[in-house]
Amino acid sequence: MALLLLPNSFSLSLLRNPTAPPTGHTIRRTRHRFLALAASSSDSEDDKNNASSQRSTKLVTFLGKGGSGKTTSAVFAAQHFAMAGFSTCLVIHTQDPTAEFLLNRKIGTSPTLCSPNLSALRFETTKMLLGPLKQLKRADARLNMTQGVLEGIVGEELGVLPGMDPIFSALALERLVQFFRNVAQRYRNEDNFDVIIYDGMSSEEMLRMIGAARKARLYLKYLRNTAEKTDLGRFAGPSVLRLVDEAMSISSSTPHLNGKMSAEIWDSLEQMLERGSSAFSEPEKFGCFLVIDPDNPVSVHAALRYWGCTIQAGAQVSGAFAIASRHKNTESEERLKKNFSPLPFASIPNISLGSPLDWNAITQDTFSESARNLLSMTASGSGNLTPSVKFDAARKSVTLFMPGFDKSEIKLYQYRGGSELLVEAGDQRRVIHLPSKIQGKVGGAKFMDRNLVITMR
Repeated sequence: MALLLLPNSFSLSLLRNPTAPPTGHTIRRTRHRFLALAASSSDSEDDKNNASSQRSTKLVTFLGKGGSGKTTSAVFAAQHFAMAGFSTCLVIHTQDPTAEFLLNRKIGTSPTLCSPNLSALRFETTKMLLGPLKQLKRADARLNMTQGVLEGIVGEELGVLPGMDPIFSALALERLVQFFRNVAQRYRNEDNFDVIIYDGMSSEEMLRMIGAARKARLYLKYLRNTAEKTDLGRFAGPSVLRLVDEAMSISSSTPHLNGKMSAEIWDSLEQMLERGSSAFSEPEKFGCFLVIDPDNPVSVHAALRYWGCTIQAGAQVSGAFAIASRHKNTESEERLKKNFSPLPFASIPNISLGSPLDWNAITQDTFSESARNLLSMTASGSGNLTPSVKFDAARKSVTLFMPGFDKSEIKLYQYRGGSELLVEAGDQRRVIHLPSKIQGKVGGAKFMDRNLVITMR
């Protein structure tokens, strides 16, 4: 739902010509594989025809307790991908200056070129809301729905209300990663990044963003039903829907509504949300990493919790990073790896902010090898991810992989005649569609080794 317009002067042409030397044959092969997968991942004819010029962009983010090292991990990953030859953009959505100290560069609301292949950008909601408002005004001018009233709103006067930050952050990220692809085609940039590294306001916000499209589909279903079956919906719906379609360029062509709801626009909205939600479950498009401070037990437990919450939101965790401990403890490291098994595990140096950093030396250091390998492995979507749901028709059971939770925190509900299983945990709700041979009522559930095994009857 890409309504945000980046400045017209925003050009990424410099980033399309990688000049930094590759970090090795393995990374070069990984980059070629990543680009090949990205170019072939589109599912529409238009995308296939333009695969060479409109490659999919991979979004990478980090989850963990505040202060665990998410920003350090994000900057490290951005430097790694850029040095490997990927056109990379580090996106920050806080006023925290840590990234500026790590990059030794002022980060503004327009992309700043930090090094070959690497630029940095800071999201500021007060500026981001201007783009969607301008698009809405243009659509209103064509349709003349508010008779010029909307034109009188001055965007620069508007402040940011609670809840706006994650909404506009999602819109701005979509402008960069283009998960929904067919939205606002006329406003696309000519150049794409290969990788977007996102350091958001909080892990909770990112979890909401991951699950937003999936949940929006459910709201859309009820909204469509209301719009088509109530007097108010039949009266106001066509005009509102047409304004949304004009502003967002959702449908391929704007139909003549003649007072009726447009099935084309509703269907296009649903298809768009389906593409957006599925992108978060595709490793070649989305990478999510846990960040752990091994000296802080709360950080460890928080990372385990975020692991389970990410699965609940509809995505997978690609691996875990531990910021180098100040007190070397081999036994503690092995215990950490066991707690987060089967996730790939790597260490990132504990970086000081005291002086300008030599990122080439940091990323190429022997200590960073495990982190480089993990990032290179996940760049192309490779790696073994644990299935979050397993069905066993013979035993008529469902196994849910739910790390970070215990049985008392999980609630199960059933609707639609037993064809679905609603799982509630970690302030997230997930609907599991049951195969016909397993459908029925829940007969029992037991928790075994981070798995909830549900028996149907």
